[in-house]
Amino acid sequence: MNQKIPISFPNNITVEIKREDLLHPFISGNKFRKLKYNILEAQNLEKKTLLTFGGAFSNHIAAVAAAGEKYGIETIGIIRGEELIKKIDANPTLTFAQNCGMKFEFWTRELYRQKDSQDVLKKLYEKYPSAYILPEGGTNQLAIKGCEEILSREDAKFDYICCAVGTGGTISGLINSSFSDQKVLGFPVVRDLDLGEIVAEATNNRRWNLICEYHFGGYAKINAELVHFINDFKNKTKIQLDPVYTAKMVFGVVDLINKNYFESNSRILLIHTGGLQGISGMNNFLRNKQLPIIQYND
Repeated sequence: MNQKIPISFPNNITVEIKREDLLHPFISGNKFRKLKYNILEAQNLEKKTLLTFGGAFSNHIAAVAAAGEKYGIETIGIIRGEELIKKIDANPTLTFAQNCGMKFEFWTRELYRQKDSQDVLKKLYEKYPSAYILPEGGTNQLAIKGCEEILSREDAKFDYICCAVGTGGTISGLINSSFSDQKVLGFPVVRDLDLGEIVAEATNNRRWNLICEYHFGGYAKINAELVHFINDFKNKTKIQLDPVYTAKMVFGVVDLINKNYFESNSRILLIHTGGLQGISGMNNFLRNKQLPIIQYND
């Protein structure tokens, strides 16, 4: 559903947010969309296991684990960082995934960087012959197909569609399904110079742009300014933002509105891609750094 942002913006600009985070309590937002057709494909291929990759606070890891429990499929998570094997109980994301039945392999960061190489994938297929392997973040052609279903006919009224960008799957789906008079703006949360090429190869038009100034230092990087923004936004709107993806996009859009980036009377739709499960782990990090924490009732 779409929800109007109850904030007065300059130049008669109106902003709504599509609450993809409400699709499912655990398989939420773009993860629900990305997994939909991949799970159907795994079932068609009679695969018994979903195997995928992610970091310590990965929304994708949590969503795959929850999906496996829901659909009766075994799940395996290849986790970046061998030191985490001793910290599962202190990590809300990994604890949740384990409680859903996911089994883990903890790889060194050096090995993890090679996860997409043919040699590493071959060894995984040999070790887990019944596995359906999903890439980190879940982005592939079937994931993009699922994300093409985010927009509906009712969304044709918007001039701009805005979303956070990680691996490029969600924005690619939005671009492909956007209406001819709309522009899609992506806000990368990672410093990846190849993202533009990845999106260009997966999309069917050029009505889009990546705005790369709002990553706050890189993936999962956060500071007191962003925490304050998240808390202030929640107090004003009653909408919870996650610190890794959606909050950075919303921060960027609000900043651009105030800098007159958008034309007067623009109608903007923000895509809330979920990821709220990671807030508890992020708050643990913030406490350790003696930074303010995110207001969150999990």
